Amino acid sequence: AHPWSTRARTELSATGTPAPQAPLTPLNSLTPQELQIARLAAQGLTNRDIAAQLFLSPRTVAHHLYKAYPKLGITSRTALPTVL
Repeated sequence: AHPWSTRARTELSATGTPAPQAPLTPLNSLTPQELQIARLAAQGLTNRDIAAQLFLSPRTVAHHLYKAYPKLGITSRTALPTVL
């Protein structure tokens, strides 16, 4: 979560007002990095291309995609464009 959203939730709870919760969907179950990597992969970039763009290793990119697929209910990168 962003620092400002954490602070807003803290301030709301201090007033006794419950903070609104976003409905849990496959997309918002991804971490920000998983989402960014999945979107780049959906555009057709290779793990090596994504890694170079985000200053990560290709293995790290592969790990993030591996973690994202079950959250999105898919089994391969070819299905990414249909769920993003």
